[in-house]
Amino acid sequence: MIRLDNIEVSFGDFTAVPNLDLDVRPGEFFTLLGPSGCGKTTALRTLAGFIQPSKGTVRVDGKDVTRLPSDKRQVGMVFQNYALFPSMSVWENIAFGLRVRKEKPADSDHLVRDIARRVELSDEQLSKNVAELSGGQQQRVAVARALVLRPKILLLDEPLSNLDAKLRHQLRQQLKDLQSEFGITTVYVTHDQDEALAMSDRVAVFNKGVVEQVGTPQEIYDRSATEFVCNFIGDSSQLTPEFVAELNRLSGAGLDTDAKSYLRVEKASLTPAPEGGPAVGLPCTVVSRTYHGLHSRYVVRSHGAHLRLLVKEDGGTHHEPGTETTVYVQPAHVLQYHPDTGAALQQRDQAAVLP
Repeated sequence: MIRLDNIEVSFGDFTAVPNLDLDVRPGEFFTLLGPSGCGKTTALRTLAGFIQPSKGTVRVDGKDVTRLPSDKRQVGMVFQNYALFPSMSVWENIAFGLRVRKEKPADSDHLVRDIARRVELSDEQLSKNVAELSGGQQQRVAVARALVLRPKILLLDEPLSNLDAKLRHQLRQQLKDLQSEFGITTVYVTHDQDEALAMSDRVAVFNKGVVEQVGTPQEIYDRSATEFVCNFIGDSSQLTPEFVAELNRLSGAGLDTDAKSYLRVEKASLTPAPEGGPAVGLPCTVVSRTYHGLHSRYVVRSHGAHLRLLVKEDGGTHHEPGTETTVYVQPAHVLQYHPDTGAALQQRDQAAVLP
């Protein structure tokens, strides 16, 4: 559906995107994820036609659209600040593109009301000024304005970033549901890893203009391809060589003690697996505990490493700071990276038989 080939984007002497290759499949919800200034919005605006690349080719449905103006690419865009017209009604905002396209008034009214219904905007809201709507309702207006033109591709540039946390969680599900209903190929930009994991079919993780990994949310979380991806996605603890060496001694796993080693917070436990799985128990000291209702966050110290853990609260006993206890870790869950390049080391079969 979308193919970016060897895209380079430069602004004077600064190269924002040095060499970008990406494929987005038909009907896919594809997210460009990364910190501020990493090139993800530049890549999106290049796809939209707002930025001309200095090198490379943009293709949609096999057609070269690199030099086509944005209004000829059959893309709909939702901006971070929505870019709605404050002096217009909701109806007029949604119909703006149809007027530019010189649709018949009767056809425009039918299309506006149909798309408004599908994004859950009432007839009463259509007659209101956009300033009278909540942030979430304004977001739906912006989506409706993009979708009413029946684009092949929907582009969204951090559309939830201006909303409070509760509304963001609510609207991201609505956005995903809308995308699924319309079946439209969607490219979404965000710096929020939770959004990316919850909404995407696949994710491209950007770092300084370079894509470090493309994969499903589970792939980039469980099998992060680089140290940057490992640290940017989710929450991990860095393990010391001493900790890794002790894991090897107890399990025979053969982990590399010279590598940069990490463990996701939910992969360690203060209780052994019910089925007595391949987890290794290491003595530890509880450093801190913070209560969050459904779970508590612990920090424990073992062999020089400070491990962060998520422990589900079940009303039972908890461990106070200073308590000596045992932390259980499966060697297969340890993520390891080359100390110089940051590239992931080849995973071995680390589910060794424990002594």
